[in-house]
Amino acid sequence: MKYLKINTVQDADMEALKNAILQMKGVDSVEIIDDENPESELKKAFAKTKEQFKKGDYETLVNDIFDILTKK
Repeated sequence: MKYLKINTVQDADMEALKNAILQMKGVDSVEIIDDENPESELKKAFAKTKEQFKKGDYETLVNDIFDILTKK
């Protein structure tokens, strides 16, 4: 998987940008991460972790936690 980082101005219409990017060929998903609000990313990570536990997907869980801890 490859990632694309887009920096926006303060008053950008994030939903419109998200919808536009989702229409592009080859785009599987779009996630909006607010660097100024790290709690939102952490909450998403915990929600994803719960789902991975339920599915028994421990390998991906460990990889995701490692990525979060080593991310700048």
